[in-house]
Amino acid sequence: MTSTRTGILGAGISDGLLLKPVTYPWAMDLYNQAVANTWFPNEIQLGEDLADFARMTDDEKHALVHLVSYFNPNELLVNKALAFGVYPYINAPEGHLYLAKQMWEEANHTMAFEYILETFPIDREAAYSNHVTVPSMAAKEAFETRFIQRMTSETLDITTTEGKKDFVRNLIAYNIVLEGIWFYSGFMVALSFRQRNLLRNFGSLMDWIIRDESLHLQFGINLILTVLAENEDLQTAEFADEVRAMILQAVEMEEAYNRDMFPRGILGLNADYVNQYVKYLTDRRLEELGFEPEFGVSNPAKWMATANDTLQLVNFFEATNTSYEVNAQATGR
Repeated sequence: MTSTRTGILGAGISDGLLLKPVTYPWAMDLYNQAVANTWFPNEIQLGEDLADFARMTDDEKHALVHLVSYFNPNELLVNKALAFGVYPYINAPEGHLYLAKQMWEEANHTMAFEYILETFPIDREAAYSNHVTVPSMAAKEAFETRFIQRMTSETLDITTTEGKKDFVRNLIAYNIVLEGIWFYSGFMVALSFRQRNLLRNFGSLMDWIIRDESLHLQFGINLILTVLAENEDLQTAEFADEVRAMILQAVEMEEAYNRDMFPRGILGLNADYVNQYVKYLTDRRLEELGFEPEFGVSNPAKWMATANDTLQLVNFFEATNTSYEVNAQATGR
């Protein structure tokens, strides 16, 4: 049997069945790093954090529950974006290996947040319902599901320009927006408790999740840039403007979500502070895709810098086969 690969996109079941020679070494490298990162939630004991939780203010507890309420269902939503919108449309086996590990990691993150719900005295029913009953959460979820649903349409043809655009749109929605901006915004809030010597073990659990998510983000950016490099019909100013607009729309939704998280603010943290961080993150993600930054704001949480510094910059429409390859171990994202 010989390889029939002509690019990373493809929907043939019998295509992409030979791993070697590896066509996209960045995918294989990220898979190996992901395997090395394997962990399990119960390895961190959260019992010590219960005393912290008991002495936290109502506003602090509200912020924590708000985070868990959002993260728990959206880790599963990422898996739907991968299973329905990415895995079926690529034919590189090294990509499939990484995606399989990522989907396991998203399931593991879901179990991590279940572990938090089981440990802390949180109303599970209320936490589960928030992503539906809190309008700012529901709006973010609707944004994501719109693109996932398009990928499941019987009319989607990945060989057409519009089909390939749908593929990239889904990647932008779940990888850049959900994982690269919305999740990282939540990570900063979660780790801010540890900055005040609260919930230190919870913070360690979040460190492990962030380590996984940094690889997810790099895989997604590499995949986006690979698809663009291999498909000149996507390299138009109009499509670039559409992608940029998607990312900026996400900022508005996140600002509303953070106002719901911090109706009054807590010690050292309020909605304005977090929303400045969101704008800082957004500029980094825009640059990572080769766009100009939009907001030009400074990082208000410089202690988070190692989790979100930019990758090597690449022009969105002039990517080459080597310029977007990233070693996660070297960048310390």
